[in-house]
Amino acid sequence: MSFNHFDDQGEAVMVDISAKLPTMRTAVAEAVITMKPETLAVILEGGIAKGDVLGVARLAGIAAAKKTPELIPLSHPLTIHHAAVTFQTDPDSGTIRVKSTVRALERSGMEMEAMVSASVAALTIYDMCKGTEKGITIGPVRLLFKEGGKSGSYRADGVTGEDITSPGLGRPPGDTRSGA
Repeated sequence: MSFNHFDDQGEAVMVDISAKLPTMRTAVAEAVITMKPETLAVILEGGIAKGDVLGVARLAGIAAAKKTPELIPLSHPLTIHHAAVTFQTDPDSGTIRVKSTVRALERSGMEMEAMVSASVAALTIYDMCKGTEKGITIGPVRLLFKEGGKSGSYRADGVTGEDITSPGLGRPPGDTRSGA
């Protein structure tokens, strides 16, 4: 197994992507947050003292996607063309599934941007709710889908097309038609 972030001497390097042609790249990641059902009920009722938990978490996730190279040392600064964060809640189990979709016409993939986005949105939920419940857990965080670039497409086991749709995305992942 080889890792492309190391040179011949084993030193960490940023991969040279300058010779690669830009292609449309999409990544979808998720983070799962588990809490007491009572805590989730308070979130959904808008009763958390710090305000609109999911609204703030959505903005934090979008902002985080754009800040990925500042957080992940060997990540490339990329021009992001689409970022969205959505939430699926299950009041009975007390879970929130954060889904982040990031898309760009670039030379490098969007996987890290999507995973950082989902992670920061989840951490924001924890931050806004820790006064109500400290036992909230985050995880797993995982890549659901990616497409574009030399390595092609990836879809995690059990992930359906519904799992990877995103509001506001010009074309759904997998749509290769040219044009606007």
